[in-house]
Amino acid sequence: MNIVKNWGVIFMIAGVLSGCGQEHNHKGKTPLVEAAGEFLYKEDLQAALPLNISKDDSVLFAEHYIRNWIEDALLFDKAEGNIPDNDKIARLVENYRRALIMHTYQEELVSQKLANDISGEEINAYYEKNKDLFRLENALVKGLFIKVPLHSPDLSSVRNWYKKNNQDAIEKLEKYSLRNAVGYDYFYDRWMPVSDVAAKIPLKVLDTDENYLDKNRNVEVKDTAFCYFLHIEDFLGKDKQKPLDFAQDEIKEILINLKRVEFINKVKEDLYRHASDRNKIIYYYLNSDE
Repeated sequence: MNIVKNWGVIFMIAGVLSGCGQEHNHKGKTPLVEAAGEFLYKEDLQAALPLNISKDDSVLFAEHYIRNWIEDALLFDKAEGNIPDNDKIARLVENYRRALIMHTYQEELVSQKLANDISGEEINAYYEKNKDLFRLENALVKGLFIKVPLHSPDLSSVRNWYKKNNQDAIEKLEKYSLRNAVGYDYFYDRWMPVSDVAAKIPLKVLDTDENYLDKNRNVEVKDTAFCYFLHIEDFLGKDKQKPLDFAQDEIKEILINLKRVEFINKVKEDLYRHASDRNKIIYYYLNSDE
């Protein structure tokens, strides 16, 4: 939707503010407003628009956005000309830039190197030592889900297969799903939050009662277009201990954070030693006569 197509008022503002200024390279963008030598572009305004906003609301949003942008541009211009110590501002900006660059680099190092050094043995040892820390906030399940069009062939066989956790039934379901299913999820081998399951199947009771799947291990639901089949093999309720395989990412993050300070300090020490060994550090004050 081209929201600026009929914004006569907006283009009037743009014309008044830009006047007959010098030519400017807009790098392919479409200027809407110029204020204090800065430009607001149509592309930037469209990027700021909330999703699914109505046409009328988009016009109101644009008017407020442009007005705020103009006021900010004018205030910045006024402030920049009346701050006596711009050098102090520049130093603060440079200090922030340095800190941001170092922080980003440190996070990359932690992600690339430290994260790979966390072993399965460490994760398991931390889990065994701190089991009380890992309690479920929501129920988990293991099982199988299949979604097929309402008029798919041989639904009676699907009703029989989906309830059985054996190799023969699963192979038949997988072959059937390749030809007929629009959704198939085998999760006997991993825990899945009930909320994720609820997103797959139109079963309102799951919004209020997670334990429903503990009492009803085989569920079939229909709507106007599809049949949904869900088998629950294992169920873990809220406040139960988290399984290790479900908690391991959380534990890994904990261990990374515990080692982060020591790791970064070692990186700094190694850089210092490397620079010192190669005489890349010069202490001018040691050579001073003062």
